[in-house]
Amino acid sequence: MSTLPGIATSEPFVEPGYGGRSLGDVLPAVARALGVDVGFHDTTLVLPPARRYVVFLVDGLGHQLLAAHQEHAPYLHALLAEPGMAGVPSTTATSITSLGTSLTPGQHGLVGYTSRIPGTDRLLNALMWDKQVDPFEWQPHDSGFARLRAAGVQATVVSKREFVDTGLTLCGFRGSEFVGGDKVGERIAGVVAASVEEPSITYVYDGDLDWTGHRYGVDSPQWRAQLAAIDASVEQLREALDPGVRIVLVADHGMIDSAPESRIDVDTNLELREGVRLLGGEARFRHLYCASGAVDDVLATWRERLGDRADVLSRDEAIERGWFGPVVPQVRPRLGDVVVASRGDHAVVSTADFPYENLLVGLHGSLTAAEMQIPILTF
Repeated sequence: MSTLPGIATSEPFVEPGYGGRSLGDVLPAVARALGVDVGFHDTTLVLPPARRYVVFLVDGLGHQLLAAHQEHAPYLHALLAEPGMAGVPSTTATSITSLGTSLTPGQHGLVGYTSRIPGTDRLLNALMWDKQVDPFEWQPHDSGFARLRAAGVQATVVSKREFVDTGLTLCGFRGSEFVGGDKVGERIAGVVAASVEEPSITYVYDGDLDWTGHRYGVDSPQWRAQLAAIDASVEQLREALDPGVRIVLVADHGMIDSAPESRIDVDTNLELREGVRLLGGEARFRHLYCASGAVDDVLATWRERLGDRADVLSRDEAIERGWFGPVVPQVRPRLGDVVVASRGDHAVVSTADFPYENLLVGLHGSLTAAEMQIPILTF
């Protein structure tokens, strides 16, 4: 049984590494490895040359988690290298869109699990989406897969059937060929078939580890068993693919277990509600949308109440730190007037607005190394 290290509130935050080993640098590095120039940005991430690439994303598999579980993931652990980096916030919708578009969160505009629809008092849930929001307007840029396909690369996404044509898929992967695969065997077969083409890039997604971590925690027998299953499936995929096909395995974020006593409920600490018109984001990274003229008071109240349990910044302060990369004008109002990034294992919950979040054990979204550092494994 592995023992995970605790996360002290004094541990330095890990800043995003846009333009280096971040998720937005994976497709530019793959394109260069394929020998195809479609005008992606420069990156320091270098991948070995090949004419066929598979990008395998394991949702929730942080670098630190993989490093701590050699006995449960011997195949993947043996491939460990310098970690890559998620963007901010370290959450699925933001990270997957960065990978699919090669853009920073401030450019593609999916700035969290939930974020305000500008001009309204409604939140967009980026995983569930909203039929009144056009994903082509919310994220107007071509995906990296569309750009590669236009250059003659076979670009395929292999994922669960329920994800076809969702708002999140259209934001990050439009222009690719979608192959549905609900079970591991289906997905392996789909990847193998797509990888026959040359040049090609095939993206495959597995979300079971993330679900297990949220439900049971990353320090649970269920999570360790699921990690072992992932490890076996990756090895099986490698054996099924032609040796000339390269795999680069990444994750969208890591995860930490948040103890009940480490959670602050805004609905039992009502001073935290004062001046906050809309509460967004998620438990580890909150967007606070404030009433007119209330930003300074909200900043002061939240800083005093949370102390060293979180970094509480104004929107401008977070942008100046580079948390979201370059921020285009249409994305700016989607960011909270105040953002709250939790430290240690702390979290900010709302039993009224987000009752399900308080039922989760594993959480992510903030800038600790456990959440931000991700594996980038090439084999």
